[in-house]
Amino acid sequence: MTSRTDEALGYEQARDELIEVVRRLEAGGTTLEESLALWERGEELAKVCRRWLEGARERLDAALAEEEEGTPEEE
Repeated sequence: MTSRTDEALGYEQARDELIEVVRRLEAGGTTLEESLALWERGEELAKVCRRWLEGARERLDAALAEEEEGTPEEE
């Protein structure tokens, strides 16, 4: 479940926080409970990033489709 705060995160913010979460997990030294909380946060952040990227892909596809419709085909 994504919180309202996560929905307000920009791509760069979510990506940067995800990088920090991964760094902390890779560094170790956290309890099992802390590691699980970090993992769960990382999953949520990855979803936020994925939604931003999917939205960007849709916008690019729409722009490319408009461009193709406006350009006469060469024979």
